[in-house]
Amino acid sequence: MRLSWIIPTYNEERRIEKTVREVESYLRPKGFQYEILVVDNGSRDRTSSIIENLRSEIPSLRLLHGTVPGKGGAVKRGMLDAKGDIRLFSDADNSTSPDHFDKMEPLFAKGCEVAVSSRDPKDAAGAGRDIKEPVYREMLGNLGNIIIQTFGVWGIWDTQNGFKACTAAAADKIFSQMKIRGFAFDIEMLALAKRYNYKLCVIPVKWRFDPDSKVTLTAYLSVFLDVFRIRWNLIRGVYARQ
Repeated sequence: MRLSWIIPTYNEERRIEKTVREVESYLRPKGFQYEILVVDNGSRDRTSSIIENLRSEIPSLRLLHGTVPGKGGAVKRGMLDAKGDIRLFSDADNSTSPDHFDKMEPLFAKGCEVAVSSRDPKDAAGAGRDIKEPVYREMLGNLGNIIIQTFGVWGIWDTQNGFKACTAAAADKIFSQMKIRGFAFDIEMLALAKRYNYKLCVIPVKWRFDPDSKVTLTAYLSVFLDVFRIRWNLIRGVYARQ
């Protein structure tokens, strides 16, 4: 197996080195080939230069420059550029620790094609958070669940956790069709996985809340609007058929 690990970034100079080193330390003893792809999406700080400096120390590390604004655009670039048999993306803060891939790896060996992680025990027993998020995020998250379950992806309660993986074939099919650039790209990814009848698996995670999270009130509202765009795209037949 060859694994591609994609990390989308935007102005992450304060934590990107720590994140990359944690991923590398986890992968190094695994015994299979891997690459770490950092997709820098127009950072105005030292994110790219930090990665460039790390490349001499970490041969598996690659730096890509995203050309489409938004996290969805960065992840799409990384997933389609990746060379791995399995392609995983995770957040730049490692709020879901790298060792959660230990739970995903055997699922792919059993035929799983799309694996997602969940912080919601309704998806997987043992899922949860280390501490509660701020009240406004809890309330918006609950509202978002209703909207997403109704118009986006039925049957998955946590669509937004940034730790998901696909086989190469599933990644090429799904991400080549994706239109959403912002945070709702996860929902579009799962909607397409269901549309194309990929075998989807869910693992539980213990998630660490990061107070420096870039998910704002505006981002939540944008996700809600994009859910309706995804539904409309499905109705209009915008995406390729299976």
